[in-house]
Amino acid sequence: MSKSYKIPKELVVKAYKCVKANAGSAGIDKQSLEDFGKNLENNLYKIWNRMSSGSYFPPPVKSVVIPKKTGGERMLGIPTVSDRIAQMVVKLEIEPKVEPYFLMDSYGYRPNKSALQAIEVTRQRCWQYDWVVEYDIKNLFDNIPHDPLMKAVRKHTESKWEILYIERWLKAPMQDTKGQTIERKSGTPQGGVISPILSNLYLHYTFDKWMQRKYPTIKWCRYADDGLIHCKSKQEAEKLLKAIKERFAKCGLELHPEKTRIVHCKDGRRKQEHENTSFDFLGYTFRTRWCCNRNTKEMFLGFSPAVSRRAQKAMRLKIRQLRLRNRTGLSLEMIAKIMNPILLGWINYYSKYNKTEFRKVSKYVNRRLVLWAMSKYKRLSKKRRKALNFLCEICNNSPNLFIHWQRSMECVIV
Repeated sequence: MSKSYKIPKELVVKAYKCVKANAGSAGIDKQSLEDFGKNLENNLYKIWNRMSSGSYFPPPVKSVVIPKKTGGERMLGIPTVSDRIAQMVVKLEIEPKVEPYFLMDSYGYRPNKSALQAIEVTRQRCWQYDWVVEYDIKNLFDNIPHDPLMKAVRKHTESKWEILYIERWLKAPMQDTKGQTIERKSGTPQGGVISPILSNLYLHYTFDKWMQRKYPTIKWCRYADDGLIHCKSKQEAEKLLKAIKERFAKCGLELHPEKTRIVHCKDGRRKQEHENTSFDFLGYTFRTRWCCNRNTKEMFLGFSPAVSRRAQKAMRLKIRQLRLRNRTGLSLEMIAKIMNPILLGWINYYSKYNKTEFRKVSKYVNRRLVLWAMSKYKRLSKKRRKALNFLCEICNNSPNLFIHWQRSMECVIV
């Protein structure tokens, strides 16, 4: 029996492997990845059969409210496992078509692009330019207009089934925490597999190409809905801020009033007074800091990044949530096995620049380990100094036990 659309079965299998690698929780049908895998061949066939015949309709997206690091709450949409696989099928097809058109200074949700690359290019440009326009798009994923987005999609693909299913996903309703169904007239759910590509595509025409066309000499950097524009003067920054506000409003988007502002990159030579002399970007705070010249070893005041206080707070919260103090049934080796993957991710990202600032997190981890030792061993109960010496001795004998011990022995001193 012929199908309406030619979708290779191998593509569905590949999509499943990608979704499985990314893990994720169940949608409204409460089917987990593990449950889906129990009848894998049949479940994958159903997805392929329905997509190939044009009869696949996405179920409602489960809405989940999560706290923002900056305060407040964010609404995430969690598709079912089957729907994530179907979205991945389309992503694997459309991503190679749009990716070559995206500009170099767009870093979010792209293959071979990373947040650390965005941090590095921002670091260099802050040395070259005195002023920065920092902007944040308010509720981007909820407010992208469907019609101009689909116009952009059609510009990059002629595949009828890709267009069909993207339209259906955009219109798929959400199910709130009370089980009520909410119709959607704009936006693409944050949490969907296809949403990052669609949001990048819309901002490519809304901001990236517009900047390239209108202000070809001005440097900018964008990571999803967060962006920075580097300016030579305060007057240029003020003019540009007004222009991008009007541009986003014209395209159905709004800049966040509290997270959009002009910042002066103040350092030892740039001393102009301004109300904002620092900004946060991708978990790093850029501000005036003492730096060391690699060649002369002399200290100077520079404008450089280090892990932000907000990121440190989030990491400390994560450590507290592990409740190490109550897990006295575990050995130190077992605790290391739990913590090392977490710590390695943090170290690789947050200690890239200004490692000294990240050591505050390392020392906090050690303080929690001291409390664990005091709870586990009666001889160390209420004897903090002895518990500290106990951990220092273990560190000296087994410096590779915890990943942060390997990087800096002085981190053990708390």
